[in-house]
Amino acid sequence: MTDPTAGSVDADLLAEPRLVVEPGMAARVSAVAGPVLQAMGYRLVRIKISGEFGCTVQIMAERPDGSMQIEDCEAISKALSPVLDVADPIDKAYRLEISSPGIDRPLVRRSDFERYAGHLVRIEMAVAHQGRKRFRGTLQGVEGDAVRLHRDDARAGEDADAVLVMEDIADARLVLTDELIAESMRRGKAAERELKQNLGLAPPPPPHARKSDPARSNKPKPKLKPESVRKSAPKNTKEHRLAAERLRRGEIDPTEGD
Repeated sequence: MTDPTAGSVDADLLAEPRLVVEPGMAARVSAVAGPVLQAMGYRLVRIKISGEFGCTVQIMAERPDGSMQIEDCEAISKALSPVLDVADPIDKAYRLEISSPGIDRPLVRRSDFERYAGHLVRIEMAVAHQGRKRFRGTLQGVEGDAVRLHRDDARAGEDADAVLVMEDIADARLVLTDELIAESMRRGKAAERELKQNLGLAPPPPPHARKSDPARSNKPKPKLKPESVRKSAPKNTKEHRLAAERLRRGEIDPTEGD
């Protein structure tokens, strides 16, 4: 696993607060897990407590760039488990689960709405906007303290463009589409390739690969042989055979010069 804070990571991005927070027991877990994750170089996305397997505490986390590997989940679980045991935010036995936010992830920070502009989202408001609490459409980006949404669920006569105040959002989540899956696969492959290169499991790209000019043809040029090994002209052609036959019949004087 590589250090998620390695390189030029924006400290403000790592410390960016969430717009959506959990209530009750999940809030107590968040108060313990959040600082631990941030100290490790990760961001807390969401905490969900369910009755699965008796009680399951799911903690979604990510690197500041939005990526997450299995090795990251393992490192977080190893570091966070003893801290939760000491703090004891849950008064019963539970199963701890560390995961990535997933492809159709929740959007919980301003940078999430900026990063996923152009993708389809579902938004539920805590405070109604123009008499509505639920919206679906293409995310158009951020304007001040609000997000702009081009609705695909607008009825006839309704304005298709909505500007929703971020602080009034109760839940926002990406909708699974082919475009979102393709982008996620590209990010995943890039993160996996970088991880392998940092661990020395894969060689770095060769220098000539970065300097290659795609506009030029890569077809190899034919090699010219040295003069000494070039083949002489063939001497067994039809013309040579006819000349030899005339010489044999005496039709050509062999002593005749050029």
